[in-house]
Amino acid sequence: MTSLRSVCHLALLALTCVVRASGDHSCPALECWYLKDKVEKESLTRGPSQVKSLLHIRTEGQPASAPPSSADPAVQRVYAVADPAGTLCHRSPGGSIRKPFCELSHFQPQPSTIKWAASLAEDLSPVYLQASWFSAAVRGLDGLHGTSSIMRDPAGTGELDVVLSITSATLVVQSRLGEPVLLDCQFWADPASPLYESGFAVEWRYQSRGSGRLLVAYDGKADRLSGSPEKGATLDFEALHRNGNASLILQEAQVRHSGTYICMVYLPHLLAQITMELEITEPPSLSIQPSRLPLAAPGQILTVHCEASGFAPHSLELSWELKGQDGKTRSLGAGRLSGHRQGWDGTYSQGTWLDLDMSDPKLGDGGEVTCVAEHPGGTRRAGVALRLAGFSTLSMEDSMAMVAVALVLYGLIKFVSWTVLPSGSNGAQETEKKEN
Repeated sequence: MTSLRSVCHLALLALTCVVRASGDHSCPALECWYLKDKVEKESLTRGPSQVKSLLHIRTEGQPASAPPSSADPAVQRVYAVADPAGTLCHRSPGGSIRKPFCELSHFQPQPSTIKWAASLAEDLSPVYLQASWFSAAVRGLDGLHGTSSIMRDPAGTGELDVVLSITSATLVVQSRLGEPVLLDCQFWADPASPLYESGFAVEWRYQSRGSGRLLVAYDGKADRLSGSPEKGATLDFEALHRNGNASLILQEAQVRHSGTYICMVYLPHLLAQITMELEITEPPSLSIQPSRLPLAAPGQILTVHCEASGFAPHSLELSWELKGQDGKTRSLGAGRLSGHRQGWDGTYSQGTWLDLDMSDPKLGDGGEVTCVAEHPGGTRRAGVALRLAGFSTLSMEDSMAMVAVALVLYGLIKFVSWTVLPSGSNGAQETEKKEN
């Protein structure tokens, strides 16, 4: 695909975002903590490492006006931001005093050295880069929505223009095993910027427990993948060029997919990125052995085993309880727990054994013994009937079986009495006496 085609697709993206934002031109002021860089921290005017700032956002696509003043004496920096796509608009619910979390810092443009983005800076004039640059990271109140923006201040007057933005509505995602997963990543580039004409590149990375790997790397200018993407991970390339949809699709969630995902979008000398967390949560399956307890006598000890399997993550609490004949539930403790065992698919298993001493007054006259597994994916239960000799603790199945046997015996007696015993009145009288 040629560079011209990439530009056309980016133009469609810019138009789509502007139309989307045109329905509401007003954006609330955004409070940000400005993080001082190393030079500012080491200057003679020492102070706190972060200061309160205020961003006044304009979404009309017109140059921002001079930064207005703030009535809050704690605000030390005020900026006017031209954001045609409205990517920095994060509204608080009506009446809420809580506000989105925002960090603002200086940004230093620099050429990329990775091979799928190195060609973006070809034939680019450095004059445009000679300005003050800022990056803003915003996280919504719901914890699910976020924005990462790169902004340019051409005259150093506090009038900023958004050049590149990434937004996501899936900063935190939970998924069951085997389900498809969509990690949302949308980007917008300013069509008025000369950087816009050089195409883009997209990169997805995975990190977990100090290690990481490349999932997908795509050169939008050359319309090609760099290397082979990880199995089961893909992008919708048509949507990527049409409207900046750089979302990652995992076709089938597995335990190994739990971790941190980073969506990175490159323009010449610019890089914006946003981070997401994915947790694969699968509740356990429970089984109890033996599945049917024998009739227990006083003083006898029965052992019950409960096995929880196929769950992730490994956080699990196992316990036992007894629902007595009186309907009351009593705790029987956790029993004897085994350690966690991990299967080939990354899921975990754990067991617990409970010794039931029939002389224990807590067991009363029996009832239902239940294994309870509490897991982030949900609570699971499995039970077995506990019957003590000398108590009317027959289950529904046992009662129905006894009734069926009684009816069969009664039918056999009736049949024999009419076919074998003498007939007539004397026989009938004799039969009636025997039946009675």
